[in-house]
Amino acid sequence: MSNALQMLIELTQTRMDDAARRLGELLASSSAHEERLRLLEQYRLDYNKRFRAALTSGIGPDALRNYTVFLGRLDDAIGEQQRLLDAALEHVVVGRQAWVDQRNRKKAFDTLADRQHQALIKKENKAEQRLTDEHSAKLFRDKPGTDES
Repeated sequence: MSNALQMLIELTQTRMDDAARRLGELLASSSAHEERLRLLEQYRLDYNKRFRAALTSGIGPDALRNYTVFLGRLDDAIGEQQRLLDAALEHVVVGRQAWVDQRNRKKAFDTLADRQHQALIKKENKAEQRLTDEHSAKLFRDKPGTDES
């Protein structure tokens, strides 16, 4: 295998490893966003239950306003967290494609190296066979009683 091809294989391996590491980071980030969203949604459900319970037992106008304002803020936070999660998931798709691209490039160079190696082995085998044939022919020619005249 040529030095240039070996360098390309090493470079693509490094790039593939970098893409895999980046994909792992993106997956971790999207999981964290998903967990935050789940927690916000659960907190909103719990807070809404408390609000409903307060409504049935009677609530003053200030408390009513506080509940509704806070529920609105929770809804805003949930919406923002959903946007962050959507963006993180898009980054995961891009990161996964980058990793696949690097993996495919590495496979292509590996295949090229394998072909070069097989061609070299074939060439060496032919040379060895030629030497064996020449040696056998020489032994046959030099053997007494095999005059061709």
